[in-house]
Amino acid sequence: MALTAGIVGLPNVGKSTLFNAITKSQVEAANYPFATIKPNIGVVEVPDERVEKLVNIFNPRKTIYTTFEFTDIAGLVKGASHGEGLGNQFLSNIRETDAIVHVVRCFKDDDVSHVEGKVDALRDIEIINLELGIADLQSLENRITKIERKAQAKDKDALVEYNVLKKLIDALKADKPARSVELNKDEQLIAKNFNLLTNKPVIYVANVSEEDIKDPMENDEYRKVKELADKESNNLIAISAKIEEELSLLEKDEKQMFLDDLGIKESGLDRVIKSAYSLLNLQTFFTVGEDEVRAWTFKKGMSAPECAGVIHTDFQRGFIKAETYNYEDLMQYKTELSIKEHGKLRQEGKEYLVKDGDIIFFKFNV
Repeated sequence: MALTAGIVGLPNVGKSTLFNAITKSQVEAANYPFATIKPNIGVVEVPDERVEKLVNIFNPRKTIYTTFEFTDIAGLVKGASHGEGLGNQFLSNIRETDAIVHVVRCFKDDDVSHVEGKVDALRDIEIINLELGIADLQSLENRITKIERKAQAKDKDALVEYNVLKKLIDALKADKPARSVELNKDEQLIAKNFNLLTNKPVIYVANVSEEDIKDPMENDEYRKVKELADKESNNLIAISAKIEEELSLLEKDEKQMFLDDLGIKESGLDRVIKSAYSLLNLQTFFTVGEDEVRAWTFKKGMSAPECAGVIHTDFQRGFIKAETYNYEDLMQYKTELSIKEHGKLRQEGKEYLVKDGDIIFFKFNV
């Protein structure tokens, strides 16, 4: 499933450094605004210790992790919604993403300039949110002007859309994001068509200094962002982009030793990837065997035929049934034979909703 998160923030907050680390690629990360102009796209493996344990059991010839896509979007500045700093182009790039990873600078460094003169995390967040909100407001006001006459003439569909537009516009004028507006299911489907920037789910990533990464609560700016994130019910992850870039260049064993030396259990990047994956209600099922152990991404709530279609459209079209058991059962009973003996292997039909960690063999006929 090609879902993507856009990495956004002001210039020089560490976005491109984070992107370099997260994809192990070397996009330009220069100390001046707009070093990144075209969006850089990278695909990254989703860390999953279950894959390694499945490999130990099945000893496959090939191992494939599920993946997630990140897009590094050039730094926004005040006035972006009116075209400042190529803003309209960058905002258009954000519209194409499914979620937003908002990188906030919480470190001070005289050698790295700040576009606003000094570090102030909450002000920086407000600038980005304001620009996204203004862009959404302009888009919605253009739309409501087009359908207003139809709504006044009691056109049923236009009236429903008009009411949704009005709710969203009122929220944005009150400096609230579109995602804060309570909408029923039908209204949510209408709102989805507008592809609003402020309707996308958000993760805040606080880029702190190397000294603060072990205990980010020692950092005043981080504490302010945490208070805001908690208030908004958004995730906040502390990273040191410089450390993460160094980690990305190490082999797995060396990486773990480095993390141990820092007193950190898991890299910030792994937490960003997992958080973005979870934020979009993504889960994982597995196919296993001597030839291949593979993780597949699916959206929570998908049926067995829909998940079969993730592998190949023919699997969904000719779906017969799914033989399945869960990863946890395999960890308990150790072998597929033991799983069968304990009655944990199930035959599921078209109505079955796949669960995270299901190991599935699809039967189909076309």
